[in-house]
Amino acid sequence: MSDIFSVKEETPAAYTLKFKKPFEYDGQSYTELTFNWDALTGEDSLAIEAELQAMGKFIVSPTFSGEYLVRMAAKACTPPVGQDLLRALPISDYNRIRSAARRRRVMAPAAVHDAVAQL
Repeated sequence: MSDIFSVKEETPAAYTLKFKKPFEYDGQSYTELTFNWDALTGEDSLAIEAELQAMGKFIVSPTFSGEYLVRMAAKACTPPVGQDLLRALPISDYNRIRSAARRRRVMAPAAVHDAVAQL
């Protein structure tokens, strides 16, 4: 029997962005930022949604919401940073981080497919 879920693309558990030149923000200098996606929990996702709802911003699809993705990346970042730092990045670096967060959200369901296929 063919398993339609057997083909999957691995998504790295972490993403590191190395800056071409140090990024200065709020008196700190950053040469790189690492995002540990596997450290995030369902509680993190719910907290992001609650924060956005409290601001009157409702999200239909977190995968395509810049507001959601920037907060997700801030929660996954090492060293810990606020989403305000990520918003202050040059757009090319911001877009790399946002794309990495989006890829993680899109690819993460493969684990769900694997679990269902084993039932």
